[in-house]
Amino acid sequence: MPYSHAPLVTPSEPPVADGCADIRLIVTDMDGTLLDDDKRAPDGLWETLALLRERGVLFSPASGRQYATLARQFAEVAEGMVFIAENGTYVVRDGVELSSDPLDPAVAHGVVRATRQLVADGVDMGAVLCGKKSAYVERTDEAFLAEVRRYYLEHRIVEDVTAVDDDIIKVALFDFGSAERTTAPALEPFTATHQVVVSGEHWVDVMNRTANKGAAIRRLQHDLGITPAQTMVFGDYLNDLEMLDTAEWSFAMANAHPEVVRRARHLAPSNNDNGVLRTVARMLDLPVAGS
Repeated sequence: MPYSHAPLVTPSEPPVADGCADIRLIVTDMDGTLLDDDKRAPDGLWETLALLRERGVLFSPASGRQYATLARQFAEVAEGMVFIAENGTYVVRDGVELSSDPLDPAVAHGVVRATRQLVADGVDMGAVLCGKKSAYVERTDEAFLAEVRRYYLEHRIVEDVTAVDDDIIKVALFDFGSAERTTAPALEPFTATHQVVVSGEHWVDVMNRTANKGAAIRRLQHDLGITPAQTMVFGDYLNDLEMLDTAEWSFAMANAHPEVVRRARHLAPSNNDNGVLRTVARMLDLPVAGS
């Protein structure tokens, strides 16, 4: 949802002249950032990605979404692309794991038990246990499963998610109400040792303290010899905060959460105005996407 704030720069005017930035890595969140509010990819995306590849610029989706979901979305251009999945807890390139940050099973199971108690107390929500091989859910109604399918291509309904055999990298909780007001406060006991991150209006993620999109990007920069000055990142929500610190060219979307706007160096047009591709085109002197 949009937020009211004072813009840091005019959204349609990135703060450099055409083609002035030496960019080698572009990292973007998906929902609320690259995708519009109807979850559609922007016009001109594939053409822009082809031009970036020709220039040797690595384009990397960084999302709370599952790796399998991201790989399907970018299937026609996935070769050589780095997918920063599950909020940075699982990073994959050409089917090979580059890094991961699994949860202690005891912690994951504790979050599941806390979720079950919230449900018993009347909160309309459900847990998704996010493994490397699949996501796992106990709740079976279509309303919940429809939300799960948006982000988890590989998912299984099981009787007891705490009994699955997989490396668990995150627990994602979907709240049909407000995740920030209801679910996140209820998980406060876990914040002493782990991250409890509001990743969307209805989603909360529980991960290791060391896991976030920013940590994944810093590892990638180190491995590829790319500096923050050569990095652009785009985000809109609280799970994007750490990655904004990895780039000199950090952009909050015009529709971003106020805290994201405060943390970013610059402002991009909204996700519904093709803000990511318009900003990339302006800064790298590319044809405007979709024109």
